[in-house]
Amino acid sequence: MWDNLMTVPIVKTAIESDEAGVIDALKLAFVADPATRWVWPDPQKYLSHFSSFANAFGGKAFAYGSAHYVENYSGAALWLPPNVHPDVEPLIALLQSSGSDDAKKDGPEVFEKMNSYHPDEPHWYLPLLGVDPLHHGKGIGSALMQHALVGCDQDNKFAYLESSNPKNIPFYERHGFKLLGTIQVNTSPPIFPMLRKPRKL
Repeated sequence: MWDNLMTVPIVKTAIESDEAGVIDALKLAFVADPATRWVWPDPQKYLSHFSSFANAFGGKAFAYGSAHYVENYSGAALWLPPNVHPDVEPLIALLQSSGSDDAKKDGPEVFEKMNSYHPDEPHWYLPLLGVDPLHHGKGIGSALMQHALVGCDQDNKFAYLESSNPKNIPFYERHGFKLLGTIQVNTSPPIFPMLRKPRKL
């Protein structure tokens, strides 16, 4: 029994000194992600630009105390509170300056479609959650997810995300998310918007 208690990943809230570690954790987690590698198929460009992407997409989480990580930065999540949004203009600019030709052409429409699926109700948005592939299967993703969803339920708020990897859909479904549709523009890989209603405590 005590062994099980010891192995439960401890989720912490990131402070300023944790930002680089959190972003690096996500960089490792998304290295084979279909959507990010559609934007940056070149390894060097991916490694060079992912940090700027993550900061524009979910970096506001650091200011709101809603960036979480597991000790040793083996996994991390960036959540945006209700009425806080990604910095779309820098995202599009980054896409246009560094992305693949397909991403430059179709990326802005992908973002538009992603935005159209966001619920009208105030909701928490999860731009990025990821675990270092070396640490998959240890419950880190579930710990990060549950940590945030407790607050969603307490505040009676929806949670929304887009899964950029179809393999992750069952994981999100286990945590109460329901698939809303599929976002795909020309050559872009499919992205799956998902919504979770708050649960009564």
